[in-house]
Amino acid sequence: MSKPFKFKQFTINQDRCAMKVGTDGVLLGAWASLENKPRSILDIGAGTGLIALQMAQRSPAEIIDAIEIDDNAYEQCVDNFEASDWADRLFCYHSSLQKFADEIEDSYDLIVTNPPFYKEKVTSGNKSRDTARQNLSLPFAELIQGVKKLLSTKGNFALIIPYKEENEFISLAATYSLFPNYIMRVKGNTATAYKRSLIQFSKKNTEPKKQQLIIEKERHRYTDEYIDLMQNFYLKM
Repeated sequence: MSKPFKFKQFTINQDRCAMKVGTDGVLLGAWASLENKPRSILDIGAGTGLIALQMAQRSPAEIIDAIEIDDNAYEQCVDNFEASDWADRLFCYHSSLQKFADEIEDSYDLIVTNPPFYKEKVTSGNKSRDTARQNLSLPFAELIQGVKKLLSTKGNFALIIPYKEENEFISLAATYSLFPNYIMRVKGNTATAYKRSLIQFSKKNTEPKKQQLIIEKERHRYTDEYIDLMQNFYLKM
């Protein structure tokens, strides 16, 4: 049984979720820009509710919605929201993105997602975990299509994907008139290759600002940049 994951201002229970708390989600929740002061935020594929809870900690947004298709993850997300200090601003819908985008009339000023991104079929023996990890359940084209419909005119869309998928995703997003404004590439340490790309899109076509983040100087010794980004969340930072 998975233990609860305690952050500085909230706790994530994750025993019913296939995908547990991981660095990718925390990175995105800490990094996504709030410079346009969003009044409404949407987390697609919320899982435990981690990223939505980070948004609630960082932003005074009146509406922070989440959608989650998996039954157990949905129930866990709702429980985590209700146990937090921001329960009045957080709401989770039990829905696929496709259905949600078809039915909802509202738009959002910020959309965030840590999407399933394994193109190859992954078989761990745990159906929920496999669904959460592989993008057969939410191909990138369907994700972008849903975001395009739900994003407000001046809204931003932030996600984390494998670095190797960066160029393809940016090209695909451009066909829906969504363009990268910020890109942060992440590597474990100076000796390793880039592993993840955090990208923030909008409907404004500008030259993107690019930066890199190195997580560790050496094993368990974190860089100042990583600590600066994550210290509002992790207990031991």
